[in-house]
Amino acid sequence: MKYARLTKEQFEEMHQEFINFLASQSITADEWQDIKANKPELAEQELDVFSDLVWEGVLNKVEYLEHFSPNQIFLFQITAATINLIAIKIENEFIDLRTKEGYSWLQENLLDESVNIYTSTKAISDDRNKDIFALIHQGANITKGELYTYFEKVVK
Repeated sequence: MKYARLTKEQFEEMHQEFINFLASQSITADEWQDIKANKPELAEQELDVFSDLVWEGVLNKVEYLEHFSPNQIFLFQITAATINLIAIKIENEFIDLRTKEGYSWLQENLLDESVNIYTSTKAISDDRNKDIFALIHQGANITKGELYTYFEKVVK
């Protein structure tokens, strides 16, 4: 397995897609029930293969990621060749950027001396999707990039 198995809830949401996946392998509903009952290791393999296919489809489309912690925001832009980072760090232990109040404070105090903004760029490895998955696995969320775009203008 290359990524991570989908959760039970994700499998339930993708029920029809999973049926189509099994059908593409000529596995009928009855055969699937038999596999689950009598060949659980094969059933596990099918779940893993389907999970990886779903992850590949999602990761292929990712352009932006965000990761919030109490005192930092990491904004990522994924291009064909690079991962561009804008990092905002707040040196004020009383501000939690994950809260509405903390984020509002940042918006109003962007030029405060306790606010540091850094940028960085690194080359994508040979496996772009694995790089993206590692960031998601560490807590980043897929976004449309509004925050990245906003802060990109701020740092220029």
